[in-house]
Amino acid sequence: MREFWIIFKQAFASKAKSKSFIITTALMIAVIFLLANISKIIDTVQDVTGTGDTQSVLQVVDTSGMLVDRLEAQLSAGGSNLTAEEAKESEKVLTDKVSSGDIDSFLSLSVDEQGTIHANYTTMSMMDFSMPQRIQDALQSIQTEMKAEELSLTGAEVQTLFTPIQFEQKNVSPSAKSEEELNQARFLVYVLMFVIYMAVIMYASMIAMDVANEKSSRVMEILISSVSPVKHMFAKVLGIGSLGILQIIIYGITGFIALKTSATEVPGGFSDFFSIKDVSMSTLVYAAVFFVLGYFLYATLAALLGSLVSRAEDVQQMIMPMTMLIVVAFIISATGLSNPELGYVTYASYFPFFAPLVMFLRVGMLDLPMWEPLLAIAIMLLTIFVLGWFGARVYRGGVLMYGPSRSLKDIKKAIQLGKE
Repeated sequence: MREFWIIFKQAFASKAKSKSFIITTALMIAVIFLLANISKIIDTVQDVTGTGDTQSVLQVVDTSGMLVDRLEAQLSAGGSNLTAEEAKESEKVLTDKVSSGDIDSFLSLSVDEQGTIHANYTTMSMMDFSMPQRIQDALQSIQTEMKAEELSLTGAEVQTLFTPIQFEQKNVSPSAKSEEELNQARFLVYVLMFVIYMAVIMYASMIAMDVANEKSSRVMEILISSVSPVKHMFAKVLGIGSLGILQIIIYGITGFIALKTSATEVPGGFSDFFSIKDVSMSTLVYAAVFFVLGYFLYATLAALLGSLVSRAEDVQQMIMPMTMLIVVAFIISATGLSNPELGYVTYASYFPFFAPLVMFLRVGMLDLPMWEPLLAIAIMLLTIFVLGWFGARVYRGGVLMYGPSRSLKDIKKAIQLGKE
């Protein structure tokens, strides 16, 4: 076991001290604090640049002669920073001013014989979406008022026309969740799924790359002369896996501190939405279990594939099938967020390479019988055991193979070489 722990410590320490690991961790910590304080940062930038509460003036050409004042009143009542002002120039002059950049936009209004408002909004900006929508909403309210006056309806009578129906959804299931609970669970599940997805891809690829680098530098020949290839494989998987768990714990603690010290503590805001106080402990436990099992499943496969290549440049091509598996698992999980009870989601949750994401999705969103996640966990454990046994046989011969890789066909050659 002494050799095992030496390789374990070497794999852990070498990656932990690498510049890429330190820089990536520092950048992620900075991003987490940035996202937690994004509202405060935006407000500060707006205060400095003066774009926060700037009052915009909209030139209005009103041929009806009765809409400008009503539009101004509607915009003011809606708390908009937009002011409507009757234009003194013609539409042609205003169009030339918009084209030359002297003004941003203008509005033309008219009323036909049926009392319907016609509006033309002229602008040069391709990204001008919010202002036209505010104007349209205000004009729609004015249109409603005009039709109500035409029909001699009071304000109370107009309001009754828009009274929404009383619709309630009742779920008789004892484990039913409210819409708010489902939204919070959906968001948390998505975040944890993304963490599992990124960790599996990043750390599994790191193992495959590390094995390939040791082979290309001929260090592998020295290592396997003093320690068995099987010990070397599992020590490397555990070492880099422990580093990954440590990094995720750092991110978790950073996120907790960032939310607690955030300068934008608004009730019902992002921090409340992301809070895990209402999430069951079993969901968090399953997140940890599926993360660990998913990592070892893909890490063992990555070590197996990494042992078949002699150059670091060939690693990405060799692990492409593994990468596609986790990508497909993430796509299935993402599509199942809106309806985790879909048939293909249920079946995919028992496939070992999809289970870390898909079964965790179902556990987080649904109240499943205990046997379902336990069955998926048992299938994953069995797969890890079989893959470890098979991977050890391939790894034993694969680390001694040099020359160009012929993709997965080299597995048979590696097994034969390992027997010798």
